[in-house]
Amino acid sequence: MIKISDYPSPIGLLTLMSEDDILTGVYYPGQINKENPHYEKVQINEVPVLQKTGRWLDAYFKGENPEIDFKYHASGTEFREQVWEELTRIPYGETVTYGSIAQKIAKLRGKTKMSAQAVGGAVGSNPISIIIPCHRVVGHNHKLTGYGGGLDNKRYLLQCEHHDLSQFSE
Repeated sequence: MIKISDYPSPIGLLTLMSEDDILTGVYYPGQINKENPHYEKVQINEVPVLQKTGRWLDAYFKGENPEIDFKYHASGTEFREQVWEELTRIPYGETVTYGSIAQKIAKLRGKTKMSAQAVGGAVGSNPISIIIPCHRVVGHNHKLTGYGGGLDNKRYLLQCEHHDLSQFSE
C-alpha cells in the first residue's frame, strides 16, 4: 500500500509518499491526486521513512545540509532515472546547467549529444522534489528557468543553500 502524509513546509504543504519503507515522492500541492483510492493517508510519525524525511526537510529548511539516512527511489523510464541519478550528484550549494547534464547523459548513453530540452523534461518530472535536487539545475548563463514547484520556490530552495540570488537571471 502506498502511504501519503502531509508535511507543512515554509514553501507550502508538501505531500510525502512511501511504499514499504522507501520514500517514493515529495510533491507540491496539485502535483498528485491525494484522493487516489490506492493511497493510505497516515500521520508522518506512523511511517519511519516519512518521519526521517520530515526530519531531513526540517534541517534542510533551516539552511543545513543534512545527510540522507533513509531509502528512496524515483521510478520512471531508463532515461529519466539516469537524469535523476545525475541530479543526486549535484553538490549542495552548487548549480549545473541543463546542457551540462545533457552532455553527461549523452556520454552515458553512447551518443555524441543529447537535447537539453529532453533533459529538462526529465528534470521536470522528478517525483522526489528537493531530495533529488532538481532545483539546482539552471539554464545557460545562470538563467532561472522552469521548476515544477514554481520559480518562487526554486529561488527559496537556492536561498536555503546559501546562494546569492543576484547571480541568477530570469
